[in-house]
Amino acid sequence: MKLGLSKRQVALIALALAVAIVLPFAFDARGYTIRILCLGLLFAAMAQAWNIVGGLANQMSLGHAAFFGIGAYTSTLLLIHFGISPWLGLIASGVLGGVAAFAISLPTMRLRGHYFALATLAFGEVMRVIGNSWSDLTGGPVGISVPFAKPSFVMFQFADTRTYYWLMLAAFIVVTAVFVAIKHSRTGYRLQAIKENADAAEVIGVDTTRTKIIAAIVSGALTACLGTFYAQFQYFFDPDTVFGVASVSIRVAMIAIVGGIGTAAGPLLGALFVIPLEEAANQVFSAQVAGLAQLVFGTLLIIVILVEPRGFIVLWQRLVARRKPGGPS
Repeated sequence: MKLGLSKRQVALIALALAVAIVLPFAFDARGYTIRILCLGLLFAAMAQAWNIVGGLANQMSLGHAAFFGIGAYTSTLLLIHFGISPWLGLIASGVLGGVAAFAISLPTMRLRGHYFALATLAFGEVMRVIGNSWSDLTGGPVGISVPFAKPSFVMFQFADTRTYYWLMLAAFIVVTAVFVAIKHSRTGYRLQAIKENADAAEVIGVDTTRTKIIAAIVSGALTACLGTFYAQFQYFFDPDTVFGVASVSIRVAMIAIVGGIGTAAGPLLGALFVIPLEEAANQVFSAQVAGLAQLVFGTLLIIVILVEPRGFIVLWQRLVARRKPGGPS
């Protein structure tokens, strides 16, 4: 697989990775900033997983919260009832997430546009209702807590928040590597053909349904694995949090779109903008008028999308082009 990266691009990626690795040392190990960075990387990884379906195949899924919640509950319940390490629970989460993605894809992948979006939205909402209703298993609206243990790698619990940051960074890198590998594989070319014109792709022999189901399974499995990361980082969650359409599904899609849909760097750029902006709006405006923080946050997002609908990645490319000799002034 050839990515066609220049030496300059490789050097920039290496520099960015080095900066990302040492960045936590600039902040308090248990401070608020580190937690925001952790959540930013986690949602960047989730947006990248969504990008496999939404970006490459142009299937606007609004049901990824279902896979995220499945992952969070699977690893936590295995830990509570059987004492199984969250790392093994993460594997089980990925398997169940992939199975769930396959199950929902069979009846929905033939749908397109808003019909597909509504179908996946309904699946996520069904999972939220089940989570709230099945109190004996999930704790219902009261929520569920991850049992505290002595900090150790095996139990996925650490006293230093910076360790979570590095794990979130590793998760983002792995998901991005999977995205890039798929994008430059035969499956990726088929997905891009489907994105351009699904009917034409079928005419030339592409099994559009099968190809999209493969992408959905990978995307669902990765999202479920990231649900385990969230559970172990937050220690507490409820159905409305992990199965929430607005808190997970729409936010993840929005991050990918704002950053640059279908690109490897887009979800990271989107997450580094959306998550801190959301937190800042909550800190500044939430205590003043109910709903003001959400209004300000939404307004700023609308302005960004109106300025450049294709995302921050396009603004970045323009900036790079202007810095090149002979580039546009």
